[in-house]
Amino acid sequence: MGKSIPFPTPHFVISNGKLKTTATQNLIRDVVRDPVHWLAFGLGSGLLPIAPGTWASLFTAIVFWLVAPVPKIAFAAVIVLMFVVGVWICGESARRIGVHDHGGIVFDEIVGMLLTLTVVSHEPIWITTAFFLFRIADIWKPWPIRDVDHRLAGGLGIMLDDVLAAFYAALITLFMQRLFAVI
Repeated sequence: MGKSIPFPTPHFVISNGKLKTTATQNLIRDVVRDPVHWLAFGLGSGLLPIAPGTWASLFTAIVFWLVAPVPKIAFAAVIVLMFVVGVWICGESARRIGVHDHGGIVFDEIVGMLLTLTVVSHEPIWITTAFFLFRIADIWKPWPIRDVDHRLAGGLGIMLDDVLAAFYAALITLFMQRLFAVI
């Protein structure tokens, strides 16, 4: 008979009426205590149990809508800076957690959503359209996004697939804005 592989027994804790593993509680603790994780997890929004990337994107779209329009050049500069910093933040957070592109790391979605929003009119209909198109592109991952997602490791891989999804979403949103402006 083959050698048996020990299977770790998870420790469960009841918190607020929900069953949580010790590993989940440790992750929550680490995210709240560590500035790198706190930023990578979108100020904690990546801890949401269902669709954290969608929630982070939605939060970003709402903040964009609430903030007065910013000059495009300043907005673009902030996004470039966030991308560069995000490569390190996301890569370091993933390294510390031990999972490449952990679902809770949503800084990449925030940057991707902001990039998508660079082309939209500051109107709720176009912000909403950009949000849905970005989420579709980020989840569906049409070519070459899926290849980039699987081939590039570290922070660059985490960030770049969302930037590519943002380009798809931004191009379609821009096309739709131009089309409906003519009609």
